[in-house]
Amino acid sequence: MSVEREIAHVEPETSASNVVEVRVAAEPTQLAVMRAVIGDLAMRADFDVDSIADLRLAVDEACSSLVRLAAPAAALVCRFRTLGEALAITAEVVSDDAFGPRKDTFSWRVLSALADSVSTSVESDPAADGSHLVRIELTKGRTAHV
Repeated sequence: MSVEREIAHVEPETSASNVVEVRVAAEPTQLAVMRAVIGDLAMRADFDVDSIADLRLAVDEACSSLVRLAAPAAALVCRFRTLGEALAITAEVVSDDAFGPRKDTFSWRVLSALADSVSTSVESDPAADGSHLVRIELTKGRTAHV
């Protein structure tokens, strides 16, 4: 069994933001890649240890939710952006489900508690009949060092 990966497409720096895009198979075995990327980016952005752990868990929860909704053979795509004192994460998959992640679950509560802001959206995918692009976006700011 081979797993196709396109790791770390880095876009050029624009104004104050830096974007890293990671694309992996939408499978639970690939979640460690996303946790590692956000952990490294948060460490480089001088987040404290607790915030780094929160970000790793938040990305894991968001990506796990999307993997459960993913269409067969779909890719999980995450974009990580450094925004001054915060990190913004956008994760998305193509899904046959038009409703997106449920917000009345323990997983969504955990995700909401770990991030400063969390939102989800579902868009019809014009490239594929009956498919939808399901997205979760979250941000977490760096805590002030005392």
